[in-house]
Amino acid sequence: MSEREPSDPPCAGHTDWPADWLRPDWPAPANVRALCTTRAGGHSRAPWHRFNLAAHVGDDPVAVAANRTRLRVHLPAEPVWLTQVHGVRVIDPAAHNPTAPAPAPAADAAHTRAIGAPCTVLTADCLPVLLCDRRGGAPASEVAAIHAGWRGLADGVIEATAAAMQTPPRDWLAWIGPCIGPTAFECGEDVLAAFCRGHPEAQTAFRPHPETPSKWLGDLPTIARQRLVALGVPTAALYGGDLCTVHDAARFYSFRRDGVTGRMATVIWLTP
Repeated sequence: MSEREPSDPPCAGHTDWPADWLRPDWPAPANVRALCTTRAGGHSRAPWHRFNLAAHVGDDPVAVAANRTRLRVHLPAEPVWLTQVHGVRVIDPAAHNPTAPAPAPAADAAHTRAIGAPCTVLTADCLPVLLCDRRGGAPASEVAAIHAGWRGLADGVIEATAAAMQTPPRDWLAWIGPCIGPTAFECGEDVLAAFCRGHPEAQTAFRPHPETPSKWLGDLPTIARQRLVALGVPTAALYGGDLCTVHDAARFYSFRRDGVTGRMATVIWLTP
C-alpha cells in the first residue's frame, strides 16, 4: 500500500484532516512529517472542485486562499509556493519569505535542513517525489519535495535535488505520490528519446501503444525509481508510485484527463 488513513493529525490540536488526504506509507524517522492533499474538502467550484491549491489555473482567488488557509492549519509554517516551470532548480524554503510581495521563486524542487520549513510542490499528473534521510534510527536532518513533470524528470530534477542534499543516497527514503500511471502516459518518439538520452535503461519503462503505432506508453514512476537507484538509493527504500491520477477522478486532479483542473499539494517538513 502507498497510503493509509492518518490515525492522528500531523500537528497537535488539529483533527479536521480530510480522511482521504494521503500520508506517505514509508518508515520515515519520527521527526519527518509529510502529507499529500486530494480533492477532498475545500471551497473551489467546478471544474476546480474542491480543494484546489493552485493560484494559476483560473480558479476563484478567494477559494484558493481559503483552501490554502485550511492547509496551513496542518503545517508548522506558511509554505513557499513555487512557480513551477518544469525545470531543475532547487530552493531552500527557509531562505524565502512566503509572505513577501516579491514573486514566488521559479523552481521545481525544495530542499531544507531547517526545522519547521515546509517543502511544498503542486501536481496534477506530474510526479511528486519526497526524500528524507533515514540513518539508522537517528532523527532525519534533511527533507526534499520534487515536482517531476516528464521534462524535469528527463532533464535531471531528481539529480539536481540530490546534489543539494548532504546525506548520501544510500541513506535516503523516497516516496512517489499520485501521478499519471503507465497505462495513461501516452507520448511520442521525442519523449522516449529524451528519456533514453544518457539513460538507456529508460527504454524498459516504455511499451508500444496498442492502438497507435507511432505512440508509446511510458511508466514515469519506474523511470523515477531508475534515476534514484542510479544515484545509489536502495531499491528497498523506494515507496509509492502506484496511484494513478488519471484513473481516479474522485480523489485526484488530472490535467491529462480534464485540461482545466486544480492542483494537489505534497508537503514534507522536519519537526524538532
